[in-house]
Amino acid sequence: MSGPSEAIRVDKELDLSNAGRGVWLVKVPKYMANKWEKAPGNIEVGKLKIFKQSGQKTQVSLTLSDAVINIDPAEEIPRDHRLDVSVVTKQTLGVFSHAVTTTRDDPVPECEKQYMEGRIVQKLECRPYADNCYMKMKLESIRKASQPARQIKSLEKIVHNYKPVSDHKHNIEDRERKKAEGKKSREDKNAVLDMLFNAFEKHQYYNIKDLVKLTRQPISYLKEILKEVCDYNMKNPHKNMWELKKEYRHYKEDDKKEADAAKANSDSDSD
Repeated sequence: MSGPSEAIRVDKELDLSNAGRGVWLVKVPKYMANKWEKAPGNIEVGKLKIFKQSGQKTQVSLTLSDAVINIDPAEEIPRDHRLDVSVVTKQTLGVFSHAVTTTRDDPVPECEKQYMEGRIVQKLECRPYADNCYMKMKLESIRKASQPARQIKSLEKIVHNYKPVSDHKHNIEDRERKKAEGKKSREDKNAVLDMLFNAFEKHQYYNIKDLVKLTRQPISYLKEILKEVCDYNMKNPHKNMWELKKEYRHYKEDDKKEADAAKANSDSDSD
C-alpha cells in the first residue's frame, strides 16, 4: 500500500500542443474582478465585441451580464467597458496551467501535468466609460476613503475600562531612591578621608562603585578627594582601580620590611 506522498505521479514533461495558439492578456478593474470572484462557475459573465474597420484600429468592448451586475445589487458598477489594445512585440509571454487527473472509480489524484495554454500576442486594458454610474461609484469610494478611522461618540452610560499602567510603583520608588542618593549632603573632607584610609587598610585596590557604596558620597565629590590621596591605574592587572599613593600606603608587608631594616641597622651598630 502506497502512502499519500506516492499517490500523485508528477509528469515533468511540459505539454506544448497549444504553444502556437495566440492568447490575450486582459487587465480588468478591481471592482470587476471582485464581482467575477463571487460569481458561480456556470453563468455568463459578459459579452465581448470586436469591431474592425478597414484603415482603423480594432475596437474591443465588454458588456457585463445581468447575472454579474445583480450578484450584489447594493454595489453598483459600470456595465459597459472599452478595451485598449496594445500588441506585444519585444516580450515573449506565455500562459501555463497544471491539471490533476482522477478516475471515476477512484477520486484520489493519479497524475499532475503542466500545459502551455498559448503565447500572449496582445495586451488589453479594460476601462469603464465615464458615465453617471461610474462617477457615482467613484464619488462613493472617495467618501468612504475620507471617513476618519476614529470617530467621536457620545456615551450614555459609564464605561469601565482597565487602562494600562503607564509607570509601575517599584519604578517610581527606585527613581526616588536614586534621586535621594544623588542629593546626599557632603560629609566633611577629613571624615571621608578616614573612611577611605580604613577601607584601604582592608584592600589595596578599589573601583569607584565600591568606594561610592562605602562612603555614600556623591561621585564627583569623592573623585576630587581620591585624586589627592590615590592613584588611578590605567594598566593591567589592576586597570580602572584606585590605589593609595606611596606616601599614604601602610601595609603589613611594608611594616615587616621596615622592621627588618631597623633590625639590620641595630646589628651593624652593635658590631
